[in-house]
Amino acid sequence: MRQGVTLDGKRVLVVGLARTGLVASIFCAAYGAQVTATDEKPEAELKETVEKLRAAGVALELGGHRAEIFLNQDLIIVSPGVSAKSPSLELARNRGIPVWSEIELAWRLLRGKLVAITGSNGKTTTTALVAHILQSAKIPVLVGGNIGTPLLAKVEASSDSTVTVAEVSSFQLELIEAFRPDIGVLLNLTPDHLDRHGSFEEYARAKQRIFENMIDRDMAILNADDLEVARRGPAHGHVFWFSRQKRVAAGAFLRGEEIIFRREGSEDVVMRRSDISLRGEHNLENALAAVSASILAGAPIDSIALAVRTFPGVEHRLEFVQEIRGVAFYNDSKATNVDAALKAIEAFPGPLIVILGGKDKGAPYAPLCEPLKQRAKLALLIGAAADKIAAELEGAVPVERAGTIERAVTLALEAAKPGDTVLLAPACASFDQFENFEQRGRVFKEIVARMAAEMSSASSVKKG
Repeated sequence: MRQGVTLDGKRVLVVGLARTGLVASIFCAAYGAQVTATDEKPEAELKETVEKLRAAGVALELGGHRAEIFLNQDLIIVSPGVSAKSPSLELARNRGIPVWSEIELAWRLLRGKLVAITGSNGKTTTTALVAHILQSAKIPVLVGGNIGTPLLAKVEASSDSTVTVAEVSSFQLELIEAFRPDIGVLLNLTPDHLDRHGSFEEYARAKQRIFENMIDRDMAILNADDLEVARRGPAHGHVFWFSRQKRVAAGAFLRGEEIIFRREGSEDVVMRRSDISLRGEHNLENALAAVSASILAGAPIDSIALAVRTFPGVEHRLEFVQEIRGVAFYNDSKATNVDAALKAIEAFPGPLIVILGGKDKGAPYAPLCEPLKQRAKLALLIGAAADKIAAELEGAVPVERAGTIERAVTLALEAAKPGDTVLLAPACASFDQFENFEQRGRVFKEIVARMAAEMSSASSVKKG
């Protein structure tokens, strides 16, 4: 049984009013809580959000966080963008006030099974693929979490027969208390968000919390090829592995060109490697994890191959945008850390022109040197991290500071020849120039489309 929660009449503070904070505030108010929402931004920057919150009867504390407001609460819900180490939150915890991420509250109210997926890279693709497989198998499925829709928004639609598939981040996991998925997946661990967590070890511990509250009947799925993951399994529950390099005792693995699922000593051929249309070895790993999670969530094995073949992929993840005069443009704006950018670069044989940069997250860029040296003819740098990236890539690949994505696309078109690929794989967060990686990806696609149209129009005029 999940540990429930009663909101009626409780004083609830929601900290941070981005997407998650807005949903959490309105949800708690609808359940009878006396909600106060606070954000460092002034009201002028939150007009639409403020209107919705006032209409829901939520009290507002804007333009900063007064310490005293944190101490007069029964429960505090923290948005992912707010540091768990905030002095005001520490003060509340010291007073014994529960401080939760939104997924903790959602888990206590959700019905049905929960599949939670985390890792440094591949979370969104794997979450979407698991949901697609379950939908194809006619299993009622809900999708939420860090993938774009807060988990709380799925509570009302959940039932005893639904399977909720949730992408969960380190920011969300660091403030759980009893959160416990029926099936927890840890895809990989590489340095990320070091600007927030302070060290790789602290970041990895936050990710590992996905298994912290598991009981014997729960199931954990781990990457057997990732040494950091392999040593961070659960203390309780059934452990399944996935591997593209070796046979595993239980879980999914690659044997020749076949993907096998093994459980209780028996093996089933699930599909062929060629059924996976997504580029890159990392997407083979994502598919192996998704196969395991889907089977454990109830999908028949004979339904999976067709579902994987028909999976369209996810926007902003190695997404083909357009071809202009023989030059292919790909959008991997979701490559917000160095390892994700590395995997994107390795998905192409070259020659590549790679657009890198944004807000630095504290990890070194040196791991990109060798693959760029092998595959890239030019790196175009944008955003606040440009100088650091240029210094660390020196000698590996020609570098040019473009400043903005628009300038980068212009320079890429000037430098590219037919057969080249232009890849947006920033290796950085987007917050220096954009609201999020989605906006960065959309802007990139819009610029490419506009330039393609301009070139086509100019070509038509010349022919005329």
